[in-house]
Amino acid sequence: MRGTRRQQRGITAVLVTVGLLALLAMVGLALETGHLALNKSRLQNTVDAAALAAAKVLDKTGSQAQASVAARSVFDLNAANQPELSRVLSGADVTVQYSNTLSPFAPGSAPANYVRVFADNFNMWTAFTALVGVDQLSTAATAVAGPSAPIGPGEACDLVPMMVCADMAAGAAGDWGYTGDNVTLLKLASNAPSGVGPGNFQLIQLGGSGANIVRQNIAGGYDGCIDPDGTVTTKPGNNVGPTTQGLNTRFGEYQGGGMNSTDYPPDKITTEPSPGLDVASNGITVILRGGGRGGGTPVTSINQLSYSYDNYQADMAAGNFTNASGKAKRRVVAVPIVDCTTMVNGQGTMPVAGLACFFLLQKAIQRGNDNFVFGEYIEQCAAGGTPGPDPGPVSGPGIYKIVLHNDPASPDS
Repeated sequence: MRGTRRQQRGITAVLVTVGLLALLAMVGLALETGHLALNKSRLQNTVDAAALAAAKVLDKTGSQAQASVAARSVFDLNAANQPELSRVLSGADVTVQYSNTLSPFAPGSAPANYVRVFADNFNMWTAFTALVGVDQLSTAATAVAGPSAPIGPGEACDLVPMMVCADMAAGAAGDWGYTGDNVTLLKLASNAPSGVGPGNFQLIQLGGSGANIVRQNIAGGYDGCIDPDGTVTTKPGNNVGPTTQGLNTRFGEYQGGGMNSTDYPPDKITTEPSPGLDVASNGITVILRGGGRGGGTPVTSINQLSYSYDNYQADMAAGNFTNASGKAKRRVVAVPIVDCTTMVNGQGTMPVAGLACFFLLQKAIQRGNDNFVFGEYIEQCAAGGTPGPDPGPVSGPGIYKIVLHNDPASPDS
């Protein structure tokens, strides 16, 4: 009997030991899996930064070699703050690829528009789980960066919260009635008959309807996208101050509303037509200033202006900057062209017919309840998105931001 009791105590000790080891392994696995998830997040942030850096250099220089150097440099700088990343990952573990298209991402296709940075073989040595034979845990991360919208049809991003009405008649000139010699009133005044409907002045809602949101979005703060085949929601009200304060940051003027040159830098060139533009007493006819308020020569062609988009392009190419520290193409904005055949009273939705790029000819005019914005039509915005604080290339009106995209080959990028 005494021997049996000793045997039972021995078996109990073994069972307790095995149970403790199993419990320790489970606790260890939970701890080390959490640690791995933390390192996965750190690794993802690091490749995100590297991909963005490479895409910006590629967009500016067209050089894959320079872009790859930028990717590795930014990766190393960020990894240096995470000892485990810098200790474990070698240069061979970070791959930089280039593709002409986003989906599918085809490495080696030309010309390169998109960058993928892939970090592999992040092996984290274990402590607790090594007791059950798991001596390391592995993870990887990938990031793709490039223009804010694929070249061609797709979502349009970085719009300003204004709209113009389309000419929906069959055979309308140009693009829904807009041609290269158009001078367009992008924002109406309080006394102007609106083609949108009562209470509307060609403003739309983007991410909200508050006056401060309007101000920030007109200054270039909207990063969202719309479907060119979708709808926009009208923004009733004149919003004179917010419109003027937001738009004029593009010309280096900062008056109220929290606008500043750090968040919303001016364009590199802020030259305006002289004489400047105004609006006739009917509230809709664009005129050259002269003859007192409301009097002047009606503008029927861009050629009547002393400064236009052609002059801007020439100055940009020659480096004739009025603000060398500014950002190129801040005066080029993307605006929805909307089907206004069904007018709305107050707030409502209206279908989008297309997207247009306009060149802002001068600062917004504000006189009491009157507020005007003038734009020169350039062309349809195929790639979408222009007015952000740090737009893309100098040439061509189809400007965009460099942003992160979901990697088609990775569900968790």
